[in-house]
Amino acid sequence: MDGQESASNSTDDTIVCYAPTMITTNGVWQGDNPLDYSLPLFILQLTMVVVLTRTLVFLLKPFRQPRVISEILGGVILGPSVLGRNAKFANAMFPLRSVMVLETMANVGLLYFLFLVGVEMDLSVVRRTGKKAMAIALAGMILPFGIGAAFSNQMHEKWEKDMNLGTYIMFLGVALSVTAFPVLARVLAELKLINSELGRIAMASALFNDMCAWVLLALAIALSENDSSSLASLWVVLSSASFVLFCIFIVRPTISWMIRRTPEGESISEFYICLILTGVMISGFVTDAIGTHSVFGAFVFGLVIPNGPLGVTLIEKLEDFVSGLLLPLFFAISGLKTNVSAIKGIGTWISVLSITVLACIGKVIGTLLASICYQMSYREGVTLGLLMNTKGLIEMIILNVGKDQKVLDDQTFTIMVIVAITMTGIITPAVTVIYRPTRRFLPYKKRTIQASKPDSEFRVLVCIHTPRNVPTIINLLDASYPTKRSPICIYVLHLVELTGRASAMLIVHNTRKSGRPALNRTQAQSDHIINAFENYEQHVDCVSVQPLTAISPYSTMHEDICNLAEDKRVAFIIIPFHKQQTVDGGMEATNPAFRLVNQNVLSNAPCSVGILVDRGLNGSTRTASNKASHYNIILLFFGGQDDREALAYAWRISEHPGVSLTVMRFIAGVEAVEPKPEDNEPTALTMETEIDKDRQLDEEFVNEFRTKNVNNESVTYTEKVLNNGEETVAAIRAMSDAHDLFIVGRGEARAS
Repeated sequence: MDGQESASNSTDDTIVCYAPTMITTNGVWQGDNPLDYSLPLFILQLTMVVVLTRTLVFLLKPFRQPRVISEILGGVILGPSVLGRNAKFANAMFPLRSVMVLETMANVGLLYFLFLVGVEMDLSVVRRTGKKAMAIALAGMILPFGIGAAFSNQMHEKWEKDMNLGTYIMFLGVALSVTAFPVLARVLAELKLINSELGRIAMASALFNDMCAWVLLALAIALSENDSSSLASLWVVLSSASFVLFCIFIVRPTISWMIRRTPEGESISEFYICLILTGVMISGFVTDAIGTHSVFGAFVFGLVIPNGPLGVTLIEKLEDFVSGLLLPLFFAISGLKTNVSAIKGIGTWISVLSITVLACIGKVIGTLLASICYQMSYREGVTLGLLMNTKGLIEMIILNVGKDQKVLDDQTFTIMVIVAITMTGIITPAVTVIYRPTRRFLPYKKRTIQASKPDSEFRVLVCIHTPRNVPTIINLLDASYPTKRSPICIYVLHLVELTGRASAMLIVHNTRKSGRPALNRTQAQSDHIINAFENYEQHVDCVSVQPLTAISPYSTMHEDICNLAEDKRVAFIIIPFHKQQTVDGGMEATNPAFRLVNQNVLSNAPCSVGILVDRGLNGSTRTASNKASHYNIILLFFGGQDDREALAYAWRISEHPGVSLTVMRFIAGVEAVEPKPEDNEPTALTMETEIDKDRQLDEEFVNEFRTKNVNNESVTYTEKVLNNGEETVAAIRAMSDAHDLFIVGRGEARAS
């Protein structure tokens, strides 16, 4: 029959013959049609899927929809529901003889994607959030599973009489109760919630939910493939458990040995990478052979790979190819199997939709009840419940396996796919409306050094990119003068760019793991930073240090900084300048992304922000007493809110017995030109009033500072009258080089 197929609509009754020579074409000039050959046809199908899904990603981006929606919709559009309704298009582009090649490649892509999901999963996230995440995950699974089980008997009687009821309940229950961990990670990142407390609980709960779903899916497959023999089902379960134990106790130590064999600072050898990638295939083959789906083997194999440079290397090598090219094929095939015309009658729609809606509400209610038990607010509980309804990859796998195993018929499969798209599509807009964490920042906006009580704890959040930032920042904190009356609480945040992981995270270092070698350069840097600050804490009185690490993309890194500042109620954030000093004394940019982070922090911070330009703050770091250091510090005061805040910080520093402070105030002379507001402009009048008010506040604060420090010999106050910018620059340049630190406000509303 050479690639011909019968006209029957049902693939189950169709005989498709393959000619072994029809892989590659001899060319159109030889009279061949490329679409009659499997390789050119596959290339064209893959191109169509990728182009269509990428177009949909672009179109749906303003609606904040995750990529999985675009990928499934792409398949639905190409399938029998839309374009596939045209018989000529369907027979030319997606003939039955091409299905085997398409599905095989899609499953290879799925195999490696699930392997990457396993590599990216950090099980320590579950351990850190502990019982709370597990309780929320279980509460969010039990109710939907129960609802699915309750209604499945009715559906089974109606549509699936030939299928074992237990297997049907298992598949439907798992499909309704699962949460898609990779999709949820992207939704949380889109909503800027990934490093919030709510985001961390959602991630850990979804991770635990996924683990339960895999176990239940393995059981469901074992039951569906071995309905005739309960003994066979038992063997499948025991074999799967043995495979998991083999991966934990044999595979993981072997991979750890490979990592130890690699010298520090060198990349993992190509031979080891090749072995691991082959291991993914072998794991898939083994689990498929024992009666569990091949993706289960790949996922477990990925899960046992230790976190560190090996995981990052594997993700860098595979992620773009697998996620960008092969994975859309799997979702497209799910769409191609989705035939809306297969749904017979309005009653079918109502039955499946009502069950799904009930399951969705059940998940929200279960999650809400568990959240309330852990003293979370109703709004957070409902938001968490909605987030846990995120569907995607895992549900698609369950539905596809269910269809392949003849557990789900065409119409149930189609409705469940449509429902998965709808539910996941609704979540992001719904959460945006219900939960707005920015509201929490409003009552907190006025936390400043100026407003802090002089006899209360002074809380500072210090941001560090590399160990190079550490010495000068420690010297600055040293100059900030911690005392029993006003101790300093320092939150040290190591900022690390997110590369490859499925989820960004905030790591709290409770105790330093001494004696253990660093797994990678990032951990080595974190250890160096933590050691330096712990050493500072041990040798200085009235200082407490809490080290943390934030791993996130530079574009959203300011969210981590601002959320932490808000959570810890800090009054002052110190961030390094985006340039560093060179050997010849000039300044060069270290990383353009640091500047973006700084700008975002300045725009969104709930408290005062200081950008530290590191030219080497002189003065030996204290080791024993508060009097071991000496600093010459100068404050340039032009006026305005920022300068008053700078003066408040300089005032605190001036109390240090080893500090000499010079306050130089610049006053606009009679010749200084200021913009004249138009008389008929109300906004100009308001601006003039605000400027006058600002000047009055400047006068009051400066006078208070001078009065309190009139007898302080270490404080010098001078004023300079200037008429223009050139005179200002000349006055600053004329200062001596004896100052260790310049403190300058960002500026004021009026022209300076």
